[in-house]
Amino acid sequence: MRDSDLKYFEDLLLSRRVQIKKNIEDAAKEIASLKNDEVGDEADHASVSTDRMIEQAISAQQTRELIEIDYSLSKIKSGGYGVCDMCEEDISFQRLKVKPYAKYCIVCREIIEKQNK
Repeated sequence: MRDSDLKYFEDLLLSRRVQIKKNIEDAAKEIASLKNDEVGDEADHASVSTDRMIEQAISAQQTRELIEIDYSLSKIKSGGYGVCDMCEEDISFQRLKVKPYAKYCIVCREIIEKQNK
C-alpha cells in the first residue's frame, strides 16, 4: 500500500476515533441524566429504562469499534495495515474504504461469520 493511501486511512481512522469518543461521552451524559430524571408512573419508568438500555448498547458497540480502530492504527505504525489477520492476503482497497478498521478480507470474514452462526 502506498504511503498516501496509509495516510488517507490513518486520517480516516483518527477522525472516526474522535467522533466515537465524543459519542461515548455524550451517551454517558445521557445515561446520567436519565438516572436523575424524575419518574412519574410505570410507563415513564419503562421508557427511561428502555432509553438507558439503548444508550448502553450503542456505547458498548462503539467501544468495540474504538478497540478495532486502535488496533488498525497500531497496524499502520507496525506496517501490517491492510493485510488480513487470517489468510495474510491484502484486504481490498474498496473494503477498507467502507470499513477502514477491517481485520479480514471478504472471504475470511464470511468464513468467520459462518462459524459464529
